[in-house]
Amino acid sequence: MGGHADEREHVRVAVVGSGFGGLGAAVRLRREGVTDFVVLERADSVGGTWRDNEYPGCACDVPSHLYSFSFAPNPDWPRTFSGQPHIRAYLEHVADTFGLRPHLRLNTEVEMMRWDAEALRWEIETSKGGFTADVVVSATGPLSDPKTPEVPGLAGFPGKVFHSARWDHDYDLRGKRVAMIGTGASAIQIVPAIAPDVERLTLFQRTPPWVMPRTDRAISAGERWLHRQLPFTRAARRSLLWGIRELQVGAFTKHPNRLGLIESLAKANMARSIKDPALRAKLTPSYRIGCKRILLSSEYYPALARPNVDLVASGLKEIRGSVLVAADGTETEVDAIVFGTGFHVTDMPIADRVVGVEGRTLAEEWKDGMQSLRGATAAGFPNWMTIIGPNTGLGNSSMILMIESQLNYLADYVRQLGLLTPGGRGGADGRTALAARPSAVHAWNRRVQERMKRTVWNTGGCTSWYLDANGRNTTVWPGTTGEFRRETRRVDLAEYEVLRGRGVGVGSAAAEVPAEVPVEAVIVEAVTAGTLTVGAEEGAA
Repeated sequence: MGGHADEREHVRVAVVGSGFGGLGAAVRLRREGVTDFVVLERADSVGGTWRDNEYPGCACDVPSHLYSFSFAPNPDWPRTFSGQPHIRAYLEHVADTFGLRPHLRLNTEVEMMRWDAEALRWEIETSKGGFTADVVVSATGPLSDPKTPEVPGLAGFPGKVFHSARWDHDYDLRGKRVAMIGTGASAIQIVPAIAPDVERLTLFQRTPPWVMPRTDRAISAGERWLHRQLPFTRAARRSLLWGIRELQVGAFTKHPNRLGLIESLAKANMARSIKDPALRAKLTPSYRIGCKRILLSSEYYPALARPNVDLVASGLKEIRGSVLVAADGTETEVDAIVFGTGFHVTDMPIADRVVGVEGRTLAEEWKDGMQSLRGATAAGFPNWMTIIGPNTGLGNSSMILMIESQLNYLADYVRQLGLLTPGGRGGADGRTALAARPSAVHAWNRRVQERMKRTVWNTGGCTSWYLDANGRNTTVWPGTTGEFRRETRRVDLAEYEVLRGRGVGVGSAAAEVPAEVPVEAVIVEAVTAGTLTVGAEEGAA
């Protein structure tokens, strides 16, 4: 592989994925003056999860004005909670507005990324050939690869089967007997969307979710005009939405016992639509609200009360021909199965395609649980950064806030690489790398997991997709978005090893620099040379 590396296209940065994280990374790179980058996308268009999830009723459960980039506000959101088509159109607009199209490599799936310790760069194999890059930004996201359970007999099912994130629009559900497997965020939107059209809908529920009303409404033309003409009103609206959610964080992370009032409101919401006491009992969770993701819907409970909708309060055990058998023995004959069973979150498939310093994949390094430094960099993987990495998820606010914090970190990471590279800022030779120190990674994760012990996600009495196979919460951030912003404002060079090349393709002066330089020496060198800027511009976020 290494023998042909010099013949490949070389870029300063390779971004993997073109959802919010990937497009956001591309915008920040351009703002930092880095234009030598590509965005590798396996699909034929941008959008990430908002391109892939096209199921009926698909929408966001975060208010529109908070679920958008601060540097790309949209005064024309049509609804307070946006639907999938509007969010996807917004991301296409971002790609156009910020001139990202020339950087896109669509229909280009990353097959392997391998660190070249001699050349200090990444060798990247894709479905359309190879690249080399000084830095890799992995923005594939945790909700990109659907998870379908291995159900005995599934292969012999004669009807139609698909996952909610791979909706088959060529298959007409009208007049069909349909099974919906799962009761997560996708399912509670799909059920009310398809219930009026199908002959019978059977929902297989392993664990009932807590559901709160979704106060969605159309945003009036007057409001949109005001936001266009007076941008501070749009900013104030966003700030209010953000502030309310920041105030709620303490109940989730420090005082779960205070969530009882919210549970009462959720039960009242259920009682308004579900009059049957037996059905209400099946739909009432036995765990603390917030332990699993709180779902928002004003149509879910009314849909379950329809005469053509059945609830099986048990998980799917096996399939016998066209008959689905639940764990409690309930049998249901159906024509189609829709899996709303989530994604590979704690075992991201991209980790199998990243090979680090020791020749081990990221998946092997993370076999006992994902961990990274500040949700961004992993020990043994120099010049590699992930957007929406371990413990950056949220339970009650907008992930765009977390993404923008990580973009701040990315910007400073690239900035510091340029300052430390022989030849000065820009460093097109890629002869310098930053490698997260294992001690820094472990210290950060010990701190995160210690804080996690008090949270509702660990004490609420449920099993959720936030937890990995070892029962550790490697998904959610146990604090406010403001705290995370402060923690990722800049790169702390003391947390990194600074690696220097041994002269492959560089001048003799650089060749004499040892492969690994103590960070203290690098800082002294940079300050003496006048190239290390303290308090460099952070950028909007």
